[in-house]
Amino acid sequence: MGDLAGKKSLIMNLKDRYAVFGQPIAHSKSPVIHQIFARQTGQSLEYTAQEVPAELFSTAAKIFFSQGGKGLNCTVPLKELAWAFADHKTGRAQLSKAANTLSVQADGSILGDNTDGCGLVRDLIINQAVTLKGTRILILGAGGASRGILAPLLEQSPQSIVIANRTVYKAISLADEFQGKGSITGCGFNDLSHSQFDLILNATSASLSDRLPPLEAGLLAENGICYDLAYGDTPTPFVRWGWENHAFKSLDGLGMLVEQAAEAFFIWRGVRPETRPVIELLNLERRKNQD
Repeated sequence: MGDLAGKKSLIMNLKDRYAVFGQPIAHSKSPVIHQIFARQTGQSLEYTAQEVPAELFSTAAKIFFSQGGKGLNCTVPLKELAWAFADHKTGRAQLSKAANTLSVQADGSILGDNTDGCGLVRDLIINQAVTLKGTRILILGAGGASRGILAPLLEQSPQSIVIANRTVYKAISLADEFQGKGSITGCGFNDLSHSQFDLILNATSASLSDRLPPLEAGLLAENGICYDLAYGDTPTPFVRWGWENHAFKSLDGLGMLVEQAAEAFFIWRGVRPETRPVIELLNLERRKNQD
């Protein structure tokens, strides 16, 4: 019996190890998502969540990889640190100067990638049937979350993108970095008066502390859509703001979470999982918890 238990333990230890680092991390649905992906695709792996503050990220990542870890997802507030930690970066990670996916290469080096933008675009276009071409887009916030989604959004040829931020120069500076890829400008929240947008994306961290960015009524065009990159078990303040301002759809980032996870899974395992069943399952569980 002891030999059997030992063999089972050895088999468990041989599973490829992945994890998500962040702070806070207790709410993360990433372990559940990747476990479903693994079952769906017949992969043998384990995926855990680990609370890691920014000042300990480099040490924690080195330990994880030195102990045989194959890949990391990194969330708030670690994406810029993950980018700096990586030995090499993909083109989209270079553009965003942030990495949410780290993977060990054949030579032992660490590759940094950013799957947030493509995850957002896939959720909007495929899952939500949102047209991005020719639309007026407002992005709230000029941090790493905004930086990670800009290039994929610009590739969809919107009419314009405006970045609004409390610290105005950050919004202007970020917009300047992407000049030449499309019509993009930066401004402060107070400069949005008399403007209207077809799609408003909340890329601030306000929802994580149950707050709302300083928004005036009237910003949302008729049939406009609101999308919060954050997600939760209950509607975020920004999702509620969308409803109150008669959005055609007001969504949180659960679909983006699943889509960016699927892209990371593909990078790590070379197989692309089906996302729609996972999104439907998570939404069903969320509705049950709300009842």
